[in-house]
Amino acid sequence: MVMSFMRIAKKERQKRLKDTINNNPFITDEELAEQFQVSVQTIRLDRLELSIPELRERIKNVAEKKFTDEVKSLPIDEIIGDIIDVELDKSAISIFEVKHEHVFKRNSIARGHHLFAQANSLAVAVIDNELALTAKATIQFTRSVKLGERVVAKAKVFDVHNEKDRTIVEVNSFVGNELVFKGEFEMYRNSK
Repeated sequence: MVMSFMRIAKKERQKRLKDTINNNPFITDEELAEQFQVSVQTIRLDRLELSIPELRERIKNVAEKKFTDEVKSLPIDEIIGDIIDVELDKSAISIFEVKHEHVFKRNSIARGHHLFAQANSLAVAVIDNELALTAKATIQFTRSVKLGERVVAKAKVFDVHNEKDRTIVEVNSFVGNELVFKGEFEMYRNSK
C-alpha cells in the first residue's frame, strides 16, 4: 500500500515538475527541490526520466528558438551568457552561470573580464543593426562574484539615434538583488 502511494506521489510530482518547468524554463534544480520538498538528486532523476534537459540547456534552447532571428548584430552563440529576453533598441536580459573556468583558482572569485564580456556582448546584441561596435565603455565592479553564482545582466538603451551614429546602452548586472557590475557603453552603429 505504501509503495503504490509513493508511485502516485512520484507521478504527480513529475507532472507538476513538468508544468513548473514549462511555465518557467529558467528555474534551477535547487529551487525545484525546495518547492517540491525533495532532494536535488530526486529532481535530477525526475528530469532525466521526463527527458527534461538541465537549466543551461533549457536556457540555450529558449534563446535559440526565440532570439536567433531577432538579434542582428552578432550570432547568438557569440553572446557571453544566455539571452532570455530582448527588445531591440530598448532592452535585453542575459544570464551567466559562474563556473570553475571563470574564476581564480586561489579564491573562487570570477575574473572581471567574464562579467565585462557578458555586459558588452549584451550591449551589442540589443542594437537593432547588423553592425554594432563598442566605441567607449565606462564600467564599475561593485562586488566580487563567486563560483556558482548566477549573474543576471539587464541592458537598457538610451539615445538611440543621435547625430554621431552612436547609441548609449546602460548595463547593470545582479546576483540576486545585489548590483555587482554597472556599465555605460557607447555603441557605434551603421547609419540606416
